[in-house]
Amino acid sequence: MRKILITGAGSFIGTSFENYIKKHANHDEYEISVMDTLTGKLVGGESEDIWNFDGYDVVFHVAGIAHADVGKVTEEGKELYRKVNTELAIETAKKAKAAGVKQFIFMSSAIVYGASSPIGKEKIITKDTKPEPENFYGESKLNAETGLLELSAGDFKVVILRPPMIYGPGCKGNYNSLRKFALKLPIFPKVKNERSMLYIDNLCEFVRLMIDNEESGIFHPANAETSNTSEMVKMIAEAHGKKKALMGGLTWLLKLLSHFTGLVNKAFGNLTYAEKLTEYKENYRVYSLAESITATETK
Repeated sequence: MRKILITGAGSFIGTSFENYIKKHANHDEYEISVMDTLTGKLVGGESEDIWNFDGYDVVFHVAGIAHADVGKVTEEGKELYRKVNTELAIETAKKAKAAGVKQFIFMSSAIVYGASSPIGKEKIITKDTKPEPENFYGESKLNAETGLLELSAGDFKVVILRPPMIYGPGCKGNYNSLRKFALKLPIFPKVKNERSMLYIDNLCEFVRLMIDNEESGIFHPANAETSNTSEMVKMIAEAHGKKKALMGGLTWLLKLLSHFTGLVNKAFGNLTYAEKLTEYKENYRVYSLAESITATETK
């Protein structure tokens, strides 16, 4: 049995992984506990021990601050990102390594490669693409990666995951914005773009494989299919029995608006992983794109 500790209570990813393992794996294969990183105590535990990693095989670190509006964060806010996303991750790994934990899995992000490209310009990340974060959020993740990889040696294996946008039932962030458009607007701009995305159950299966195969290194899990923003909005609407008309000829207007708000390129820009970068020796894509949208909207 593998004993897994999720560090970061109440997170979308951590909670989803715990539920996924309970639903899809044999109960005698994994034992999962959750630690609240604000207190260092186990969630629901009776022990008064804090930051105790004794006896665990794997630490899955999901604690962090995400979805920053980088234009409205104070210097104090930026410092908080550094403390939580960088320092907390590294200190947690150090404690885990000292306690004899064999594997540390860290949730980084595609944000380390910078923002999406503007409308009409492709951005494909390959194995040769170097991380170039464009803001403090990306820097906080990349700096954490650097510190964690320095700890990786011998019996302590570090896994860095750089997923694109993650979505699924109960998620927050950009997907919810698209969902609101899909359910409220009668028409939506038809724009040609491509984005890599990752459904939550595909991520959970990938993490399970990382644990089972005792992996280390940097990985880029993503759905098998890339997504088009306009078509995704249409799929979301259809999952609710609504028809969505897509209107072409608005790309020029969106390009103009992109000079005034970064939200346009967030929604309609391009950012994809090269197919080979997302491949793994075992299949982790348990849901197709269409299946994942249906599952997200009907659960």
